Amino acid sequence: MGESPAGPTPDPDAEDLTTATAAPAEPDSDEPQDSDGADGEAEDGTGTETAAGGEAAAAPELSEAQAELAAQKVERERIARRKAERAGPVDAGAKLSGKAADLLAAVRAVESGAKAPGGTVYFDEGQGADAPRKAAPAPTRPQRPAPAPAPAATPGDVEAVRAVLARGGAPEALAAPAATALGDGAAEQLAENPWRLLAVAAVRPTQADGFARALLGPEAGPADERRTTALVGWLLAQAGLKGHTALEAPVLEKALVQYGVPDPAEALEQAIAEGSVLVFHEPLGPPAQEGEEQPVRVLVGLEGSAMAEESLADGLARLANTFDGPTDWDGSELIRAVAGHGLVAHTGGEAARAEPLALLAAARELGLRACLAAHAPTPDGVTVTGLLSGAEGPGRDADGQFALDLLIVLDAPQLDVETAAALVESVPDGARLVLSGDPAVLGSAGAGRVFADLLAARFCPQVVSRVPDPGPLGELVSGIGVGELTQVDAPGKEVVIVPVRDAGEAVHRAVQLVAESVPRAFGIPDDSVQVITPGHGGSAGTRALNAALKERLNPGPGRFGGFDPGDRVVHVPSPGRALPARVVSADAAGLHLDRAGARVVVPKELVESQVRHGWAVTAHQAVGARWPAVVVVLPGDAAQALSRDWVYTAFGRAERHLSVVHGVDQALPRAVAEVLPKPRTTRLTGLLAALAAAAAQQPE
Repeated sequence: MGESPAGPTPDPDAEDLTTATAAPAEPDSDEPQDSDGADGEAEDGTGTETAAGGEAAAAPELSEAQAELAAQKVERERIARRKAERAGPVDAGAKLSGKAADLLAAVRAVESGAKAPGGTVYFDEGQGADAPRKAAPAPTRPQRPAPAPAPAATPGDVEAVRAVLARGGAPEALAAPAATALGDGAAEQLAENPWRLLAVAAVRPTQADGFARALLGPEAGPADERRTTALVGWLLAQAGLKGHTALEAPVLEKALVQYGVPDPAEALEQAIAEGSVLVFHEPLGPPAQEGEEQPVRVLVGLEGSAMAEESLADGLARLANTFDGPTDWDGSELIRAVAGHGLVAHTGGEAARAEPLALLAAARELGLRACLAAHAPTPDGVTVTGLLSGAEGPGRDADGQFALDLLIVLDAPQLDVETAAALVESVPDGARLVLSGDPAVLGSAGAGRVFADLLAARFCPQVVSRVPDPGPLGELVSGIGVGELTQVDAPGKEVVIVPVRDAGEAVHRAVQLVAESVPRAFGIPDDSVQVITPGHGGSAGTRALNAALKERLNPGPGRFGGFDPGDRVVHVPSPGRALPARVVSADAAGLHLDRAGARVVVPKELVESQVRHGWAVTAHQAVGARWPAVVVVLPGDAAQALSRDWVYTAFGRAERHLSVVHGVDQALPRAVAEVLPKPRTTRLTGLLAALAAAAAQQPE
């Protein structure tokens, strides 16, 4: 079978700054969020682990585990203080307030056996390395505010930034996003440290380097501390877009080398000293025997993800440890588990979604205030985003918590750490939380692997559904989940394979299936047929497919920013949220959309970045939703993008019929059998394990 090989991927940093725009470019591959380049350099590097500490006076040597306990206690106390004191959201990458430099010094001193500087005691010297951590916060606790968009910059701020950008030869389009990203004194910040321009999502390191050279001249060198600190934050932010909440120190140092930093260990220590990033030491393996040193891995992360992961772990422990409700409910295994526990994990395929629905009905019959939330709109509940914002669901009580007794969250694998932390913090004491989902689907678009980490920690009861997905489609998808792509008996043509030779034929056949074949054979209208493809770019990516599908199904001049009334679109109000909609009209206020019966107006300046045609989407955009019929397009150049979880997710979006436009030959069964999900570096499993161990050591 003919196959068009994927071409070489250009270096995303080999660009002039004039190519940067106000909005980040859409990636060609189906990644969790719009990012490319840096994570590939920072994901699988190896190197020599360097200690965060420096020289210190001779003193009795403490183990890495003792150092970790000391540093974590300081860090957790600081986080608790910040939760109580902060009235606004935490910006990822923002500078730490308080004793960040002292914390670094304390970590260094404890690692080398010295006392903390200045005579300050940062840990209880009367406790040993096995001192238990608090298993759950007190019932009355401060609330960490949910993340909110940064306030828009004033015209004066934008104009001041524009002047600095002009001096450095940068495009004016960056003025508004730079002023918004940097906040107060943005122009002064850029003039003093041009590499702060990396806070704008569209800007790459080589572009920031060019801007810095134009402003600073020969002073702008690769070892400049301003540059290296900005690079550390940028690399961690890029890693977050790939799902990581932290990176191992050797991986981060290797990435810094690839960006020309001559002394990456020193650069990393400088970033830690300035408080722009946090350092953690995570124990590896079982606890060390007495007299042995506990192996650890050194992790570095941004404050936003670190605080969210810490808060999430504490919140999950609170729910798991403080519930004292009734235990005499009758019903399924899931209902019985929820009766006696405040936190339950539930796993299963599409058919298993009936079990949380039965739990919802049973809880309401018992008079409990119960709510079901899902990633995508569902007739049986609310969306997670709507619940958090207050636009949907039960609302909040006087303490800012959900007015409910039971919260069931479907599509739990799509929860990132920020969203999960906001949800868990909003569940009141004494209420129950059920996280339910299919662990085989694609992970969250944002940072973290919350559901997988919770399952791995075995921190709460886990109920595994044994209800198989029905029919040939269920059999096919179930096999993919265990690494087998088998031919299934589909007498009703529930599954059809359409071989193609090249991308052009793939687009032609996809349009034919949506517009003619599927509606004629199954009576499914074309607007209920969804096309899914691995990426946005290429000859058969979403852009090419949507152009061809629009020409066939709703031709028009695209008078409203490329859109016409009747166009099928997806609205992306924030990374990771792709909401199906239909274009109604447009006027001076913006583009008017019908989104599941609700009218939404997208301001005209946001249309280009937030609205895309939606006849064809990626699997990440489709996860959490299902359609009567799905056409999965696999052109030859998509072979490298395929993995087991991608195929499982894409094929599993079909309810009645699946057509596979197949141009990848043996790459498809190979991906199902061998290409596992990309690993993510996170801390939640370790945090939960430590909390569980501490709880077990608490006296009865």
